[in-house]
Amino acid sequence: MRSVDEQLERVLASAVKPAPVRVAISEAHGLRCAEEVVTSRPLPGFDQAAIDGYAVRSVDLVGATEHEPVSVPVVGEIPAGSRQPLRLQPRQAVRVAAGAPLPTLADAVVPVGFTDGGSARLMVHCGVPSAAFVRRIGEDVQPGDVAVRRDAVIGAAQVALLAAAGREKVLVHPKPRVSVISVGDELVELARSPGAGQVADVCSHALTAAAREAGAETSRAGLVRGDAREIGAAMQDRLPLSDLIVVCGAVGGNAGAEVHAAFAGLGELDTTRVAMHPGSTQAFGRLGPDGVPTFLFPSHPATALLLFEVMVRPLLRLALGRSNPYRRMLSARLTSPVSSTLGRRGYVRGRLLREQATGDYLVQPLGTSGTHLLSSITEANGLIVLPEHVTEATVDEVVTVAFLPAPA
Repeated sequence: MRSVDEQLERVLASAVKPAPVRVAISEAHGLRCAEEVVTSRPLPGFDQAAIDGYAVRSVDLVGATEHEPVSVPVVGEIPAGSRQPLRLQPRQAVRVAAGAPLPTLADAVVPVGFTDGGSARLMVHCGVPSAAFVRRIGEDVQPGDVAVRRDAVIGAAQVALLAAAGREKVLVHPKPRVSVISVGDELVELARSPGAGQVADVCSHALTAAAREAGAETSRAGLVRGDAREIGAAMQDRLPLSDLIVVCGAVGGNAGAEVHAAFAGLGELDTTRVAMHPGSTQAFGRLGPDGVPTFLFPSHPATALLLFEVMVRPLLRLALGRSNPYRRMLSARLTSPVSSTLGRRGYVRGRLLREQATGDYLVQPLGTSGTHLLSSITEANGLIVLPEHVTEATVDEVVTVAFLPAPA
């Protein structure tokens, strides 16, 4: 039996790296930049007013006070977007809007609140230093500066800099493409009412949502009967279109033999059991000519979602450029006891709480009567992780919990 850490090491070594693509900056949010974006023009592109006010020479307002204001004529007005040059003479003012270019010789902007708001002659009650309320050319970005670094994750701020640099498109590492396939003769689509011995296909819908939540581009490939030829045909269809494939279906037994037979000509699928509970029965390998990472999970959705969280999500987060692909880990005190299997790392869904008096984290285990229960998953915002040597953890004992925030 392989440890969880050993299995994760094998999985993460196959990190998917989709070829970079050029996309509009409006579509680049959340993706990893695949180029070093260098600006070719300054930002701002000209000296401009930072606020609505009056452009002046600061030296002309020295000594201005509430009791002894300085009076200057207003010789014009410059709106934002103006392309008409204007030259300021000594002891003059020009009305300017925020974002408007400064007239020549002006070195400051006086806020309207420092004046009487005059339109022909202005009374200034408070002087301003040079460069006050002015955005200087190149103050933010100079030509040759790096706007977005290679491998940076593009957020709203990076999109703003790309736009300011005049970039309509940017080269990015695209979202990894994940295909989800459900295998089983007992499965039916949700539109059908299950008959005797049949169950609705919950697993593929759940895993597709989990992959999308992790940042992937997802495709639910639908249901496939438990026949080696049909499974093989479905895999042949999805391999060229996928960077990662998750198959939910039988891992062992006669039904599992059909699944493994379908994979036999595509590559090696390692079925070594993993020392974790639940979910020790799973398989992983790289299939097809491009070695697409492929997971085979049991068909029960609660177990499959747990395996996705532990094994698949870190791989997808690495592909998206995250330096730490794992969830935030917290220490919390148990509100009720939990148990685990000796020699296996235990995973129990839980509800994280905060003790009002101390600020300490508490965790309430969920679904302890059965790891197969789906109802507990929707209430969970944490995953209690119990080391391999622990079989019992009691009330008030401190345990490690992976924080599972609600989807944004």
